[in-house]
Amino acid sequence: MARIKVISHEESAGRLKEIYDDLIAKRGKLADVHTIQSLRPESIVKHIDLYMEIMFSKSELSRAEREMIAVIVSKANECHYCQIHHGLALNRYWRNEQRIKQLRDDYSKMDLSDREIALCRYSDKLTRNPGSSNENDLTNNLRKHGLSDSAILDATLVIAYFNFVNRIVLALDVSLETDGGGGYKY
Repeated sequence: MARIKVISHEESAGRLKEIYDDLIAKRGKLADVHTIQSLRPESIVKHIDLYMEIMFSKSELSRAEREMIAVIVSKANECHYCQIHHGLALNRYWRNEQRIKQLRDDYSKMDLSDREIALCRYSDKLTRNPGSSNENDLTNNLRKHGLSDSAILDATLVIAYFNFVNRIVLALDVSLETDGGGGYKY
């Protein structure tokens, strides 16, 4: 049960209903991470715009790498909601539910590429101890694995975005949808 008032699709009117209807048309259904923002409808639009830019725009990072980062950040933050949602999204690329479970349990014990391990470590360290980037250049290891400045920026944006969203979900107690978070159009 959310900790603030949430206006459901059935209760919505005006601009909020337009936004909800648009999300349903584009994504197949509403996510609770969006309805939690129902008291500020335009924030939903801006949120989706930011999400689409960070997760779907052209990047040297693959879609799978970005979803993997989302899962690592959400695991570090203990955000079950985003771990499930983005684990399902990652599984569209990996097609191996056991591998997704392993990623959530302990990525360091997985058979990942050196690049993937570097991205996971960067995501975990920057999430758990963001101040450490002032003490040590956390980007050096990414460069050693062939990531350009543009790719490092993209990874950092994904990490920052999921820290932002995880805090909304955790602070306001957004529950996983009754269907388990699946069934979205990508």
